Amino acid sequence: MNIGEYSVHNKVISWLFIIVLLGGGIIAFNQMGKLEDPEFTIKLAKVITLYPGATAQEVQDEVTYYIEDAVQKLPQVKWIKMSVSRPGLSDITIEFKDKYRKKDFPNIFDELRRKIADVTPSLPSGASAPMVIDDFGDVYGVYGILTGKGYSWRDLWDTADKVKKQMVQVPGVRKIVIDGEQKEVVYVEISRSNLGELGISLHSIASILASQNEVIDAGGIRVGDDYLRISPTGTFQSVQSIGDVLISSKDKRLIYLKDIATITRAYNDVPNKLYYVNGEPGLAIGISMLPGENVVKVGKRLAQRFQELKSIIPLGMGFKLIYNQPQEVDKSVSGFIVSVGQAVAIVIVVLLLFMGMRVGLIIGSVLLITVAGTLFFMDLFAIDLQRISLGALVIALGMLVDNAIVVAEGMMVRMQRGMKAAEAAAQTVGSTIWALLGGTAIGILAFSAIGLSPDSTGEFAGSLFYVIFISLSLSWLTAVSTTPLLCALLMKQGDESASESDPYKGLFFTVYRKLVCTAIHYRWVTVGSVVVLFVIAVMGFSYVKSGFFPESNTPMFFIDVWEPEGSDILNTRDTALKISQYLDNLPGVLQTSTVIGGAHQRFTLVYDSKEPAPAYAQIIVQTESREMIPEVWQQVEDYMRANTLSNDPIIKALRIGPGRDGKIEARFSGPDASVLRELSVRAQAIMRSDNEARDIRDDWRNPVKVITPVFNEQVGRQLGITREDLALALQYSSEGNTVGAYRDSHRSLPIKLRAIDDERGDVASLRDVQIWSPVLGKTIPASQVVSEYQTRWENTVLRGRNRIQTIIASCNPKGEFTEPLFERLKLKIDAMTLPPGYHLSWGGEYEDSQKAQAGLAGALPVGFLLMILTSILLFGKLRQPLIIWLTVPLAIIGITAGLLATGGAFDFMSILGALSLVGLLIKNAIVLIDEIDQQIAMGKQGFDAIVDSSMSRLRPVVLAAATTILGMIPLLPDVFFVNMSITIMAGLGFATFLTMLVVPTLYAIFFRIKAINE
Repeated sequence: MNIGEYSVHNKVISWLFIIVLLGGGIIAFNQMGKLEDPEFTIKLAKVITLYPGATAQEVQDEVTYYIEDAVQKLPQVKWIKMSVSRPGLSDITIEFKDKYRKKDFPNIFDELRRKIADVTPSLPSGASAPMVIDDFGDVYGVYGILTGKGYSWRDLWDTADKVKKQMVQVPGVRKIVIDGEQKEVVYVEISRSNLGELGISLHSIASILASQNEVIDAGGIRVGDDYLRISPTGTFQSVQSIGDVLISSKDKRLIYLKDIATITRAYNDVPNKLYYVNGEPGLAIGISMLPGENVVKVGKRLAQRFQELKSIIPLGMGFKLIYNQPQEVDKSVSGFIVSVGQAVAIVIVVLLLFMGMRVGLIIGSVLLITVAGTLFFMDLFAIDLQRISLGALVIALGMLVDNAIVVAEGMMVRMQRGMKAAEAAAQTVGSTIWALLGGTAIGILAFSAIGLSPDSTGEFAGSLFYVIFISLSLSWLTAVSTTPLLCALLMKQGDESASESDPYKGLFFTVYRKLVCTAIHYRWVTVGSVVVLFVIAVMGFSYVKSGFFPESNTPMFFIDVWEPEGSDILNTRDTALKISQYLDNLPGVLQTSTVIGGAHQRFTLVYDSKEPAPAYAQIIVQTESREMIPEVWQQVEDYMRANTLSNDPIIKALRIGPGRDGKIEARFSGPDASVLRELSVRAQAIMRSDNEARDIRDDWRNPVKVITPVFNEQVGRQLGITREDLALALQYSSEGNTVGAYRDSHRSLPIKLRAIDDERGDVASLRDVQIWSPVLGKTIPASQVVSEYQTRWENTVLRGRNRIQTIIASCNPKGEFTEPLFERLKLKIDAMTLPPGYHLSWGGEYEDSQKAQAGLAGALPVGFLLMILTSILLFGKLRQPLIIWLTVPLAIIGITAGLLATGGAFDFMSILGALSLVGLLIKNAIVLIDEIDQQIAMGKQGFDAIVDSSMSRLRPVVLAAATTILGMIPLLPDVFFVNMSITIMAGLGFATFLTMLVVPTLYAIFFRIKAINE
């Protein structure tokens, strides 16, 4: 008794199995994690070190060098992805090996911190302790800006902090960040002339302010049975009390600081980062969720809690959402339910047309049971519903009915001939169970390259394999158990007198029979024609566009604003707000969200954040629909070209998968910065010579001007003035010296000592800066110890990759596809003559695609070897598997035709579609060849066995292909899956037709079976 017969006889067990799958699926769907993108480990960490006052070259030589040396000792490090040395700042990005997963990284980060701690004593005295940042990959799925017209930055921060304290307690919330805070400072402004007249040194004022407000333990004393703490007064109780500090002049008089200084509490003149939404300033708030959470439910809890908190938000303040991941996930899940409904409807309609109402209902029911069971096991194995797993389910919908169709068709034919249900189930399942299992196993193994791929792209799309594995395994199990049960319940047993009637006498089968007979009779013509088609397809494939990952469906795009390096952040702000204001007035634009001085918080997994820079701003543009993006894009591009001449912008779409701003990158590496700049200029000239290139730039940006006072050390020594004294005096006359801190509750405000406004800001006044001379006991002008003031150019950005100094010249294509432009530029840039010791490599989409395909290529041999072994073990012979594998390349005929006809691209997702085709074609061929072998083993003549087997397998194969092809229709509007859908639809359509002719023909050739005239 096999599984099919057992299911018919033991209905209680069979129904229990169905109830477990259906009930488990419904429960799992409601409680399983729901995300926008799959959980993905960003295998990066940053090490940031401050070295105030140092040039970019000094930072590179004295800080970056030593940290890179320590980092490279870690065995887990893949490479140092990027080191950026800026004046006063070292920023090193480390990438870890692909084999490590999320659970490994806490230990890796601990070891990284130990290595950094070991190297810290080797850094120069002025450098801060390096900071290891390991959480910049966090995704803040609910992201927006808190604004309030007429409110101060402090009011906004206090409100945001109150909201944060309450919202972080919502179940499912992991972390909340507030960004864009404008730091308050206490400015103590003193005129240089006053200091000179009174003979007061800046150092003495700084020392008093630094010590006056320090928290110092004064000890304690025993008084009787008590031990009392001693706490002297004198700390600053208010900003005004700072003015009550007494300063001693040169004639030993005590002077109140407020008599010679203006003391104010204000916001820092030079902000680090600024946020605006629709031109209104605000603070960014990002909320991240716990792993494995149903973000839709968390989003509802957050919305409810926010409504409850409206009473603590002052009137006039509002939170404007930039991105709402729970809402986007809810749309995706709703879309999946629609897709399931459409696919089930398609399956039932197709089966109704070809196999009748009962069979259509049976297979449609089996499909729903299998999908429910898949959800049940996905929840058990902690596979969330997200973009990739949802896509895998939709892909699987068309494939899940293959096995059920074979079993249902076999039982239908037998029961129409008068056979009882149990006997029909036993014969049908008994004759097909192993062929279906082998075909299912090969279909699963076709996707194994994704599951086994070790790189980041493989990890991103890895859930596709596991969902396919679960769903196809269940489809085989339900086909051989549930399908016989439902057939026995719903199908009627025919009259035994009908056993001799031909079930394949219809026009469709008659035409096919003639085609098969003709193909076998003219076998070499058939094979030759297919070979010609194959060669044409291979040649035509070179004209198919290529790509990597497509853009998102979300109606949103970005504008990166780049002012010249060295620009004031306030100038960058003005440019960005000017563009934002223009956008706000365009029809179709819903909202603009601008950040100046750095990047937005990571609100989607694949958001590419830039390092902070005063010359950088980014505008997120949200439109009413995705279709409006091209028009708005073109309008703002034209506006920026005409009205923001200093701006060097990049406009880019929101991506779904991995990618980068420069789709084409030429990387030059070598020891000398000036030679690298020259090579970059030459490469950029080649890019500009091509009319299809845009966004041409390099990542070192332009050199900037630096004012260099030349210190006269001889005179300085005679006057007791050091280089440090000169630097502090110059800082006092510009930004101001930080000399202490004023504590206000939980806030700590730096106290900055600086010259009055009339004596600051004018570069000419630097000559008149007063410096205290301890030898003379008075202040003297800086011009006495500065021989001259020079203005020179310096690189403020020095970048390296894997410890080798590297500059990247990059550009983008004006059109949608990169490869045609890349091939033209690569040919010319590769021809450049490089000096000895310099190296050219290619990044951008080319590198990303190569890495992704290399990851698949590394896993493909194992997957294909297992597929070949499975096919051999299934038949125990070599000729049958050889026939099967000779039909696999036929898929390229349909793929080429489909992509060329629709203008689609063969991107990463198309590769996945091609892999699924391999499994589908092999499965169809296995079922056909197994039937031929069985009929020959039963004594039927070879030619009759081939023709009759082809006839009996025509309907299951065609219906399975039709349901798979039509099941792809719901994916066509999705830009992420459209090329994969076209690949499967066109490839399977052509290949199924050819397979049903070529497999019988090849079988006749390999087994030397002669054609018989009919």
